[in-house]
Amino acid sequence: MASEPNDGSPEQEGDLQLEERPKTQQPRRYNVVLHNDDYTTMEFVVHVLETFFYKNETAATQIMLHVHRKGYAIVDLFPRDVAETKATQVTDYAQENGHPLKCTAEPEGFDKEEK
Repeated sequence: MASEPNDGSPEQEGDLQLEERPKTQQPRRYNVVLHNDDYTTMEFVVHVLETFFYKNETAATQIMLHVHRKGYAIVDLFPRDVAETKATQVTDYAQENGHPLKCTAEPEGFDKEEK
């Protein structure tokens, strides 16, 4: 039996036709970022980190101090939907409590571009 030239059609193995699947990429992940301001109290930021991100008091305090000193801090990494939801929840909660705390969802790796 002579082999047929490959004309770009899927390979045949016995009676089965094999077709390569396109590779799927992992979905891009997003950082939830807290931004410093001159009005939101440190205690409120710690409270937000404990309430919305389930950080213990020590971790929440360290993140809050990083926000205070550096101007922003990455809180956690999530899929896009979760990150955007968390950022919205935090911002809304802060506004309801009279604080201008800014929380955003940024694509993973954004902090490398700013340095």
